[in-house]
Amino acid sequence: MRTITTPSTWSFLELNPHLRPHNKFRVKTRGTHTFLRANAPIDSDPFHSLYPSHTKMSDSGSDGAQPGTVNLASLSVPQLRSLQSRLTSELEHLTTSHSKLRAAQAKFRDCVRSINDGVTGSKDKGTDGQDDILVPLTSSLYVKGRLTDRERVLVDVGTGFYVEKTPAKAVAFYDDKIKGLDANLQELEKIVSGKSQQLRVVEEVLRQKMLSGEAPAQPAAASAS
Repeated sequence: MRTITTPSTWSFLELNPHLRPHNKFRVKTRGTHTFLRANAPIDSDPFHSLYPSHTKMSDSGSDGAQPGTVNLASLSVPQLRSLQSRLTSELEHLTTSHSKLRAAQAKFRDCVRSINDGVTGSKDKGTDGQDDILVPLTSSLYVKGRLTDRERVLVDVGTGFYVEKTPAKAVAFYDDKIKGLDANLQELEKIVSGKSQQLRVVEEVLRQKMLSGEAPAQPAAASAS
């Protein structure tokens, strides 16, 4: 008796593997000023649906900045804190999305392993020709079953549709999904890296302002005295 691991609920997180370059804010330093510059329009970001909507940061060109840039040194402490909070929230959302994509990829790998070990069988593993199986109803509940056809499997292709395939074609289908998610994960990791860099720069500018004694309440207190 052997167990075939088949997830009861599928999460098909399918993204286009042929992605255009994602949108980033490039960190630039000019003299004593630090800028965030948008390389591309926000709409060109293929992962825009994975994290909260952005507000394009722009400046008319003050302090020597080019249009489409923000001089972080010109922002007040509350503005920097707001930007820090937004970037932190986006990073958390991106990290969660990354975990979901990894989980989906793991499920596809489980499908390949189930086909190879449980359907087609392997003489080396002692499963060849054994038709008795345990079918999981939940993560801890199983029923006895018998494999009646080793030549065909039903593949969930998403949105409740199932397609009959040979084991070889089913494995090829899942392998393609795994490779596609690999490409998307690499792109997502680049975005996470860029956001992390932006957050570090904002936090450093905020720290410098706090150390220099710039606080929103100080001017009001000074004028009151």
